[in-house]
Amino acid sequence: VVVLFVQGSGSSEWKEFGRTEVIDNTLNPDFVRKFVLDYYFEEKQNLRFDPMGSHSAVFGAQDFLGQAFVALGEVIGSQRGRLERPLTGVPGKRCGTILLLAEELSNCRDIVTMQLCANKLDKKDFFGKSDPFLVFYRSNEDGTFTICHKTEVVKNTLNPVWQPFTIPVRALCNGDYDRTVKIDVYDWDRDGSHDFIGEFATSYRELSRAQSQFTVYEVLNPRKKCKKKKYVNSGTVTLLSFSVESEFTFVDYIRGGTQLNFTVAIDFTASNGLPSQPTSLHYASPYQLSAYALALKAVGEIIQDYDSDKLFPAYGFGAKVPPDGKISHQFPLNNNAENPSCAGIEGVLESYLQSLRTVQLYGPTNFAPVINQVAGTAAQVTDGSQYHVLLIITDGVISDMLQTKEAIVTASALPMSIIIVGVGPAEFEAMEELDGDEVRLSSRGRFAERDIVQFVPFRDYVDDSGNQVLSMARLAKDVLAEIPEQLLSYMKTRDIKPQRAGP
Repeated sequence: VVVLFVQGSGSSEWKEFGRTEVIDNTLNPDFVRKFVLDYYFEEKQNLRFDPMGSHSAVFGAQDFLGQAFVALGEVIGSQRGRLERPLTGVPGKRCGTILLLAEELSNCRDIVTMQLCANKLDKKDFFGKSDPFLVFYRSNEDGTFTICHKTEVVKNTLNPVWQPFTIPVRALCNGDYDRTVKIDVYDWDRDGSHDFIGEFATSYRELSRAQSQFTVYEVLNPRKKCKKKKYVNSGTVTLLSFSVESEFTFVDYIRGGTQLNFTVAIDFTASNGLPSQPTSLHYASPYQLSAYALALKAVGEIIQDYDSDKLFPAYGFGAKVPPDGKISHQFPLNNNAENPSCAGIEGVLESYLQSLRTVQLYGPTNFAPVINQVAGTAAQVTDGSQYHVLLIITDGVISDMLQTKEAIVTASALPMSIIIVGVGPAEFEAMEELDGDEVRLSSRGRFAERDIVQFVPFRDYVDDSGNQVLSMARLAKDVLAEIPEQLLSYMKTRDIKPQRAGP
């Protein structure tokens, strides 16, 4: 029998998830029982398989036969969803191997298209009316919520009609039709401090009934409801239309051989502070990682499961580099201009720490050179077999905004996504503009073909108790949540179908 244990995102505790059937008298069992697991690209979902030998029909005494540790993403990211691992754990003994196979449930292929409008929303702006937008959240099994979609902003109205949008059922509810979907209504503000108007909850099953009828939801603000006895609501939201069709999924492309190529760019500008000082954002104490290292590990350790060679180009920008002390905005962290790739996330971390000891932090904060560098690589293979993810970690205000906008608009037509993590206490208003969730990015009259940028300030994800593992899990959830949709949007606009996996 094989016992499956699962370790939740940001947790160190292993919980038994289930057991296979018992197969008698064999050293080569082929188990029939399947385990149905929720799969989220943006989470590190660790699995442990413990084969046991049973001495009796009542399954009393057990022999430990070894164990295998694997991330769910590794199984899905392996060729044809088939992963073989050696069993370990019994000193001085070969324990054999375990073969894992993954397949996707059919209802995860469904794509929903819906349109909503609102009526008589609360007025939040002193001058003019509100600028409303909706944020959709998927509920997780642990009671938390993860953002899965934002609508565009409709300016200066209390009765907005949002554009129709599409979202995978997996992203909305992970195939559980009765799981809660929470929707918040906000009034957009330029500085990013959006005003909360109200919220309502529904489910996929309830939303799907709108195929035959309009569904009206009351928008409620809990604080106003507590304060005002005569409070009714903060407006209503109406689901105008809802339709479902089946399409290819992120997993289809990964199983078909699409490789995720991960590139890192780290800010070495002087505003970070001297790395040797505890006040520096680059300071690594003996007891905990710096914010830069945490962000790198949080994102990289998940993406590396989908990259077969585990070699990651890593750059720094905004520093004077040896031997001549020239300012560079795309110097290789491993000091090898011919091959800037590092072996695994640990290799990137090692090269980053080494660079801190050899370069002089300087400035300015320019993004365009490294974006153009990755875009140039992405432009070489556009058939869907390669997809690039660039992680930029920075502490400050961007210096080359016009050039960066131009670079992102150009890159939006290529197989790539950009994640920007802001560390430290700075105001990141300009970054919100690059993240095209609310207003599509444009440059010189050209609009971005797709939204390929996701920006988050790291401080929003720091756990109050100082639990760094939890902070990393929270960060990864939000910054990686849009990658599957961005990959699919590229494939769809180019009419690229996934390669069929062999038998």
